[in-house]
Amino acid sequence: MNRRQLLKHSATLATVVAGSAALSGRHFAVFGAANAAGRRDANDGAAVANPLTPPTHGSIPAAFLISEGAVMIDFTGPWEVFQDVSIPGRSDPAFRLYTVAETAQPIHASGGMKITPDYTIANAPAPKVIVIPAQRAASDKVKGWIRNATKTADVTMSVCNGVFVLASTGLLAGKPATAYHGSYVQLQQAYPDIEVKRGMRFVEAGNLASSGGLSSGIDLALRVVERYFGHEAAQETAFSMEYQGQGWMHPESNAVYASLPVGTPEHPLCPVCGMAADQSIQSVYKGKTYYFCGNDDKRTFDKSPEQFTKS
Repeated sequence: MNRRQLLKHSATLATVVAGSAALSGRHFAVFGAANAAGRRDANDGAAVANPLTPPTHGSIPAAFLISEGAVMIDFTGPWEVFQDVSIPGRSDPAFRLYTVAETAQPIHASGGMKITPDYTIANAPAPKVIVIPAQRAASDKVKGWIRNATKTADVTMSVCNGVFVLASTGLLAGKPATAYHGSYVQLQQAYPDIEVKRGMRFVEAGNLASSGGLSSGIDLALRVVERYFGHEAAQETAFSMEYQGQGWMHPESNAVYASLPVGTPEHPLCPVCGMAADQSIQSVYKGKTYYFCGNDDKRTFDKSPEQFTKS
């Protein structure tokens, strides 16, 4: 039972939902065939760029790769999107969702939630969608699984700093990508062959995609829904979730993060991530004192300060 079905078991809520749907005047579209220009939504005729073809029968397998420290909203946001998709005429759920980890041992996500993976990289079903949240660095075995699974996947998407895991496979070399706004500099320094896109809600590059931080993953997931089932299906999914964000239709809408903020002597910023600094954590380089938001950023700076300063 998906979330929508569960909610509708409440008679009162079902009445509210039905009333809202009637007031909105919106209904799920019946989707026409894809053509060379892209799938067209039968409701408004708008072309969907880079469409994907869902299976005629059955569900789209979507694997969520997790490890210790996996950031909750990075994977639960897209999970919620995919589980809430409902397409008239399809007897199966639109997506089949499952977690994958290197081993079957439980992992602790951010905040301490304990999760037992559904599969390991050794026995996971072949996915058509792969979701990689921010988490610890991937082992060589996990990187190998990502590379191999991506060969037959429709979309391999990183969320937030999950882009570092995806980048570590080499798949993003020579391609555009984005990340959490506090990690643009680190991503560019760690992977100079990636075209880092600042201020983007998400970036698509073939069958690879990356989103900005945290809630941006919801928008990228809605964009994936749009590519498979059309614009109206994505709209209805967002409406069902009571999600008001428009970023899935406007990938450039993270522009507020495109420029590095400017610190002041009273309120210094970390030169590594651009966030508010703790003045008790500092380093001196060429006679100037720099402050950091944490010791990890201080260590990163100390290794190569010339990369984070203007001499």
